[in-house]
Amino acid sequence: MRQIPPLAALLLIALACTAEQPSSSPADSARGGTVVISVGGDPDGLFPPVHSTATSKAVSDQTYDRLADLGPDLNTVGDAGFTPRLATSWRWSPDSLSIEFQLNPRARWHDGRPVRASDVVFTHALYKDSATASPTAPLIASIDSVTAPDSLTAVFWFGRRSPIQFYESTMLMAILPEHALKGIRGQALRTSEIARKPMGSGRFRFVSWTPGSSIEVAADTANYHGRARIERLIWSIAPDPKTVFTRLIGGEADLLEQVPMGDMSQLVAHPELRPVLLLGLEYNFVLFNLRDPRNRARPHPLFGDRALRRALTMAVDRGRTVKSVYDTLAAVALGPTVRAYPTTDTTLMQIPYSLEGARRSLDSLGWRVSGADSIRQRNGRRLEFTLSVPGVSRSRMNMAVILQDQLKQAGAKVNIDRLEIASFVDLENRRAFDAVFHGWRVEASPGGIRQTWGASGAKPGGSNHGSYINPAFDAAADSALSAMDLPTRRTHFKRAYQMIIDDAPAIWMAEPKTMMAINRRIRTPALRPDAWWSSIGEWWIPSTERIARDRVGPPR
Repeated sequence: MRQIPPLAALLLIALACTAEQPSSSPADSARGGTVVISVGGDPDGLFPPVHSTATSKAVSDQTYDRLADLGPDLNTVGDAGFTPRLATSWRWSPDSLSIEFQLNPRARWHDGRPVRASDVVFTHALYKDSATASPTAPLIASIDSVTAPDSLTAVFWFGRRSPIQFYESTMLMAILPEHALKGIRGQALRTSEIARKPMGSGRFRFVSWTPGSSIEVAADTANYHGRARIERLIWSIAPDPKTVFTRLIGGEADLLEQVPMGDMSQLVAHPELRPVLLLGLEYNFVLFNLRDPRNRARPHPLFGDRALRRALTMAVDRGRTVKSVYDTLAAVALGPTVRAYPTTDTTLMQIPYSLEGARRSLDSLGWRVSGADSIRQRNGRRLEFTLSVPGVSRSRMNMAVILQDQLKQAGAKVNIDRLEIASFVDLENRRAFDAVFHGWRVEASPGGIRQTWGASGAKPGGSNHGSYINPAFDAAADSALSAMDLPTRRTHFKRAYQMIIDDAPAIWMAEPKTMMAINRRIRTPALRPDAWWSSIGEWWIPSTERIARDRVGPPR
């Protein structure tokens, strides 16, 4: 009988576990227990308008609420599948240019004050205020205004119809407490007390954040949606990737969002852990800085040249690199999108791998091999740059080393700079890099492309850290996002994606699947691939399977 390789066996187990839907029973309905989540770095803040990391979003989504939440099928067109959160109901105007939300009258902020429609009005204004510099602002540009006819009614007004009006009104803004933020504006928001100690209306209350160590939240006992079944959530922070995984298999943590590729075989030896394979909503890439980090008024001395970027892309064997690092748990990235989107055309033409072709292109651009180390030079400048990589991502570090060797064969020298996540994020935000090995975890809607790759995101505070600007790309993306039917959206997106692939502002590397590991004592409903943490309020631990830390009472 043919022996199944360990990874293939693990995949079969994961697929079976993904389909598993543990359900509660009356005997195990009591609330309690602690879930410890092992993560590789501190969040970049806990203030929803300006944070960007997955950990930041996971914590904020427990402490803040939206008006409505996305359904399990990730539909973003219209309101089908959305479930009420702060809003109990909504009504569209006959011309679809306004949506009226009725707020839950029992909703309370964690300080006991009632949530009111004026908080919704305030939230929209804060997100759109240029002084806030929220990366979300361009994504909600279609919302003209928000009004409050009474204390429990918030009306969103639009200048034009859009297929994702409802998604923009609900999923892109966490509703914030006006009374806790009024009078605070601009940079002061990022350093305000609420940015470090969130105070929302979610099912969990903030307890503490010890940088470099842990973040803790506890069930809000009087929450208007009912008390969460888990008593405490703790994010255990360890910048060292080995420690992140060791805490999981050592029993110090219950969950790891992404099991490192090199550690997956160890899961088989730990039957207390349940592997769960989720649809990939992430892509990673080597991002070139198209502006000179020393003087942003000028193009980057290397990467301002489109032809050079294309030549370097051609020198990287992406297929072999991705296979070497991920085995079968990732595909080569198509571009700034993922295959899970119905708007993604998988026939997009890629810059092909050809080492000889790359060498010929570099020769034609005047980059000649020179010196004992065979690194190319032009006009006295070496073809050399620094690639900054977040050390917490072992997969990106491994790919960076392979890429370094492949580019050396083409005559380019890559210096790898491994950074802790906080330093990496700071470097990106300041745009003070040559190239970074970045990764985007995309939202359920492809609308985020305006901010991550559009001209609006290249402005200070935006997420287009490489400053890629192409008006034709922006126009095609806008046309795609405005189209009311899927075939038209798909056609325009294909045109936009092909433009950016051809311009090569990045080397699109991998589109990994998410292989999570969860302790089997924790029962979960189906996990949403864009936000596995969205259902944590309904997770539970049978009383017979609780361990010592589960019996620790709620913090005072």
